[in-house]
Amino acid sequence: MIVKSRSLFFSVVCFLLATPSCTKLDVFEKNVAIPKNEWNYNFKPSFNFNITDTGSEYNLYVVIRHRDAYRYNNIWLNIGTQSSKDTMRFQRFDLLLGTDAKGWDGTGMDDIWELRKSITNGPFKFNKPGNYIFSIQQIMRENPLLNILSIGIRVEKVK
Repeated sequence: MIVKSRSLFFSVVCFLLATPSCTKLDVFEKNVAIPKNEWNYNFKPSFNFNITDTGSEYNLYVVIRHRDAYRYNNIWLNIGTQSSKDTMRFQRFDLLLGTDAKGWDGTGMDDIWELRKSITNGPFKFNKPGNYIFSIQQIMRENPLLNILSIGIRVEKVK
């Protein structure tokens, strides 16, 4: 009886572990480490991803990891977007990372903080299928910008 119970328990656990791996996640996320945690104006990471479903809506985020020692409550970014046949178009963003009253936004562990900031006013539709390129440049007055660990892009399909 105990052997059958263990066998049934093992089968159920294996099934539960295997089931989530069959689902497809409609998310692209890539992060790039900032060399020496000092983001220089010249360092402009780019991110390539492919869109096949132009009927769906997507949420677009910038993903930032920084140290608690980061000196500002915000970060100014110049974000470029390019589809496969267009030229790169740039837009400036002033992203709030925290406030003096409430502290840092996002999640923290020890002295490292990570947060996602939306760069659209709600869900967004891509007009054309194909390859898209995002480029991110810091445009703060400080160069290099200290205590930024990584920067990234997250594109997730709205369910």
